[in-house]
Amino acid sequence: MNAPLTPAPRRPIRELPDELISQIAAGEVVERPASVVRELVDNALDAGATQVTLRLLAGGVRLISVEDDGQGILRDELPIAFKRHATSKIGNLHDLESVATMGFRGEALAAINSIADCAILSRASGLNDAYLLDGRTGELRPVARGQGTTVEVKELFYSTPARRKFLKTDATELAHCIESVRRHALARSDVGFAIWHEGKLVEQWRRCLDVPLADATPEAALAALDQRLSDVLGPEFLAQSVRVDWHSKQTNELGQPALRVWGRAGVPDAARSRGDQQFCYVNGRFVRDKVLTHAARSAYEDVLHGNRQPVYALYVAMDPTRVDVNVHPTKIEVRFRDSREVHQAVRHAVEDTLAAPRAAAAAGAATGQPQAPSLFGNTSDASALPAPGTYVPNRPIAPMYSAQPAIKFEAEEGLIGHRVNDISLLWQRNATPEGGMAERFAQVKEEPAQRAGDTEQNAQPSRLPASEETWPLGRAIAQLQGVYILAENNQGLVIVDMHAAHERIVYERLKTQISLTAPDGSVHPLASQPLLIPATFAATPDEVATAEAHVATLNTLGLEISPFSPKTLAVRAVPTTLAQGDAVELARSVLAELAQHDASTVIQRAQNEILGTMACHGAVRANRKLTLEEMNALLRDMEATERSDQCNHGRPTWRQLTLKELDSLFLRGR
Repeated sequence: MNAPLTPAPRRPIRELPDELISQIAAGEVVERPASVVRELVDNALDAGATQVTLRLLAGGVRLISVEDDGQGILRDELPIAFKRHATSKIGNLHDLESVATMGFRGEALAAINSIADCAILSRASGLNDAYLLDGRTGELRPVARGQGTTVEVKELFYSTPARRKFLKTDATELAHCIESVRRHALARSDVGFAIWHEGKLVEQWRRCLDVPLADATPEAALAALDQRLSDVLGPEFLAQSVRVDWHSKQTNELGQPALRVWGRAGVPDAARSRGDQQFCYVNGRFVRDKVLTHAARSAYEDVLHGNRQPVYALYVAMDPTRVDVNVHPTKIEVRFRDSREVHQAVRHAVEDTLAAPRAAAAAGAATGQPQAPSLFGNTSDASALPAPGTYVPNRPIAPMYSAQPAIKFEAEEGLIGHRVNDISLLWQRNATPEGGMAERFAQVKEEPAQRAGDTEQNAQPSRLPASEETWPLGRAIAQLQGVYILAENNQGLVIVDMHAAHERIVYERLKTQISLTAPDGSVHPLASQPLLIPATFAATPDEVATAEAHVATLNTLGLEISPFSPKTLAVRAVPTTLAQGDAVELARSVLAELAQHDASTVIQRAQNEILGTMACHGAVRANRKLTLEEMNALLRDMEATERSDQCNHGRPTWRQLTLKELDSLFLRGR
């Protein structure tokens, strides 16, 4: 027989010592030296610093010193700085609910002081004396220093040696410290940053603004941001990204947009295998938030190939009372009062920016910042352009034939702007290879005004009108192996995958015709089809609650989901375009997405998969011979079609081979 269990000895409830409390807090706040750097730089920025200098020894383990030229700390306030929950940034519940500073919890310095040897050296603005406070002894003595504050942290984790064993090599810890400062630098272009390690300058980013960021004009702030992004992430990030600037129509009491999203989003060609260049900021604070990352990823769904990760630096500004930053001691997580609104704002801001075809950048590459995708990778910088005088960069391109009007795949009257209930009808009218593209090509061939005249007259190159002298994708000159179109533009040679390009054109047209938005801007419910036999499934309590709380939203998406029993849901209607799919799987996906983000993305994603398949089969196939007029018409449609730089699967549709790259192939000029 088993021995009877003996009760555990009773332990009295007692208060913990202050030092132990601080060490417990340090376990959440301080993970490694980079955590200390983040907290100290936060304090420096809150003090109004214009220059922050970080000095490290042994990757920050032996020494972390953060110097700033901010407002400083008064002598009488210095002894309080190391006490728990002592802060100058909040004073009541209203301040906590509308935090506008980087720090506010008042526990970082106390936690750091409990596991390291700390000291604060500060001189307040307007005063002549500076004072040094020793965190161990509490001794306060006068010293010499300019205006600002220096916080020194020596021998991190000396009082908790077990934590020190979890640290990595000095090089790894240094990299994390640099990354922490880099995140601050991307948000504050009005502040200069310098990082020293073992007495050597390892990183430096100079001020890009002479005034505080809040006082700068929008144009100056955006220009400074571009400069800082170029300095921190490299000029290739700037060359391979587009500017995002979106704001809501609603305004606050000051007449400012209630929600604004700006920054830069990398073009699909700049995507990486890792998501190490994805930066999101809310009111100047770097955050890792599922709503923001999901929204950004949704905007790239149609243009990324495989599991590639986009690059971006996005900044969200909103009323501080509508976002809760008091979620975690590290302050890297936030909660939004209306997460759906923020999700939609970020998604539409990035999506609309990426929609503009980048082919026009090729036409202006000789005079500005080129963004044309190069055949040899992301080399679209100024050095990739032909040197002035080597070639005539702005020469007009003389066509081999008379200029033909671009082929326009306009939908028949009455389709665009309205719901299309019969997909097969839409397919027959626009997407079939024979009845769609070939029919439009035939119209171009039969233009009597363009084709009139004898053979000799047609063989003479005619000059384009002034408005058409420079086509972004150039004029077609040949077809290669029935797969690629070769075109000449001002920068050199353009190579186009004709099937991928036409696939995107057809796909975007189908999406336009099955738009969720009516011509007047109102949202139409998707056409739904009732199921003959409702599809039932066992639902979790969260799914039942979501279905009951979002009946109107589900109806807008063409779904009818109602309780069948306390633990069962029934799908009674689905969108017409998805009638042949798995109703239960669709319902589960929509409910899960609706509980977290915006459920319309699920419907659109499933709908787009069908349209993408239709476009793929309806696009012009490989090994089909095209005339020059047909090729030119396809190029013109690419220039006018959104997202035409990638096909539906995220593969590039065209590449630019510059004259300089051609010269390098043949060793010209060497």
